[in-house]
Amino acid sequence: MKKFIHNQRLYLIGAFVGSISGFLYWKLIGCSTGTCMITSSPIRSTLYFALMGALFFGIFKKENHAEQ
Repeated sequence: MKKFIHNQRLYLIGAFVGSISGFLYWKLIGCSTGTCMITSSPIRSTLYFALMGALFFGIFKKENHAEQ
């Protein structure tokens, strides 16, 4: 489990940062009419931004191509 967390730490950090950003976006900006698909719900906003954060931070992950 520790090895998995260590190998995927950028994805996890990105998901954490994204989820906080998504919640704050919903809380501070949000959707006043309630018709926005993503930002009208705190759960959707948080999950969407967590996914986007994980994908964005994953761009910077370096791959180890060790010869076997």
